[in-house]
Amino acid sequence: MSQSAKSDSGVGYWAHFPHQADMGVRGVGPTREAAFEQIALAMTAVVVDPAKVVPATAVNIRCEAPDDELLLVDWLNALILEMAVHHLLFSRFDVHLDGASLHATAWGDAVDSDKHQPAVEIKGATYTELKVGRNQSGQWFAQCVVDV
Repeated sequence: MSQSAKSDSGVGYWAHFPHQADMGVRGVGPTREAAFEQIALAMTAVVVDPAKVVPATAVNIRCEAPDDELLLVDWLNALILEMAVHHLLFSRFDVHLDGASLHATAWGDAVDSDKHQPAVEIKGATYTELKVGRNQSGQWFAQCVVDV
């Protein structure tokens, strides 16, 4: 089963794609930053309906990696760590990329089992199906499989 959603801002979208027992996540947008924001939203949507997550708490994240693909994995794993350690879910992202550096703010909400009804826990982003690039229409995309 595949899911996807357009962002409210109209600058991109996210999608899920099946991968054995895990879940593929993909973000697409006009810039690398937008693709990274959209894949983060796709990852949230694996766990919960993002519309149920109030962007009330801001968390700053910084990552560095030698290429876009490794930076993507670091970005998603940093979000997963914040989700696990601080019991947060995220629904809004502002990503800035400068070469090999990512500076981002993620806004979210403390996990409330009754309100959010989380479906699964994500263990980590993997190198499976890992790609960052441009599609045929020139849009940026970022994708990988997350271990659930």
